[in-house]
Amino acid sequence: MARFKYEGRDKKGKKKGQVTAPSKKDAMLRLKNQGIRIISVQEIPETLLTKEITFGNPVKLQHLVIFLRQFSTLLRAGVTVVDATRILSSQTESKALTKILMDIEIELKEGHPLSEAFGKHQKVFEPLFINMLKAGEATGSLDETLERLGDHYEKQHGTRQKVIAALSYPAVVGVIAIGVVIFLLAAVVPTFVDMFDDFGGELPLITRFVLGASETVQRFWYVLLLLVILIVTGIGMVRQRKETKYYLDYFILRIPVFGKLIQKAVLARMTRTLSSLFSSSVPILQSLAIVERVVENEVMASVLRASRESLEKGGTLTEPMKKHWAFPPLVSQMISIGEETGSLDSMLSKVADFYEKEVENATDQLKALIEPLMIVLLAGLVGTIVTAIMVPMFEIFNNVQNF
Repeated sequence: MARFKYEGRDKKGKKKGQVTAPSKKDAMLRLKNQGIRIISVQEIPETLLTKEITFGNPVKLQHLVIFLRQFSTLLRAGVTVVDATRILSSQTESKALTKILMDIEIELKEGHPLSEAFGKHQKVFEPLFINMLKAGEATGSLDETLERLGDHYEKQHGTRQKVIAALSYPAVVGVIAIGVVIFLLAAVVPTFVDMFDDFGGELPLITRFVLGASETVQRFWYVLLLLVILIVTGIGMVRQRKETKYYLDYFILRIPVFGKLIQKAVLARMTRTLSSLFSSSVPILQSLAIVERVVENEVMASVLRASRESLEKGGTLTEPMKKHWAFPPLVSQMISIGEETGSLDSMLSKVADFYEKEVENATDQLKALIEPLMIVLLAGLVGTIVTAIMVPMFEIFNNVQNF
């Protein structure tokens, strides 16, 4: 996407401004559609200050869900695809989605299919989205497909928010605990060192330990900071490569308590996505290939890859799943029943419902368990430092009284 400055005229007179478009031709077409007679259009060179930097998907999931619901409603009301796109581009709260819909409107007016227009924005719209749109166009049920996509992303968003809520609390309290401990060791404890030196006697073990930790933090704080940066950078690099990401995902799934929660969330996402694709008549091999890319867990993706290969060789979908620890018997059994009865999409939907409920229950239990544990941990850390300072202080006070 590039930015262009333009001069032109409309019914109100001379007009200047900026417009965003993939090319100069698209910018001119966009201005023409707005009723502006163009005098000049020039591309604005991109700099570090004007470059738009985004991390991950620039469109929030809740904005995407609202857009899909509204799009489906407009199509059912008889509004054309082009008009619906134009209407929604001016109504959405997401600036990124507004720009995308304006580009899609131009693509549609040039005669491109809706799925092809959306497919040019793969950073926002994943393969699942594009393939379901293609299926909806082929079957003439685009409004139903959009409604189904809205249901899919709404449930996915709800599951993701529950997992984030369960994991964010211990993370935030942990960061606060580390910050408080570092502050006490670096700023508070050193003020008592001279007093303890004047005391002259042997300090308690707990006090010597805390003073040693305080000295380490003061002398090597930059090493600790560098270590944190290296760990974060290392995890980011590991996640970039499929080979190393497999071992990271394996480790995450094996973490006590939290691993089970992540496993259930991934299973819910996987089965929900497969159900949505099958319901939209996307071929099974193509559906499995799509889910491999969007499941966000290499351990699960490797099993899906094996299932796809099993189907290509004339086997069943569930053979590799039955042999892998990451897939509970419920998943493989329900899928087997779906294969035998020809109701695979329905069975996958039931499995997704089950694991979404499991995630909800697990997050509630986890929050109830972790909250008191984190409070006790924080109190223990701060209490240890306070005790280490107070014990020698009491001894000094007693010596002064005896004197």
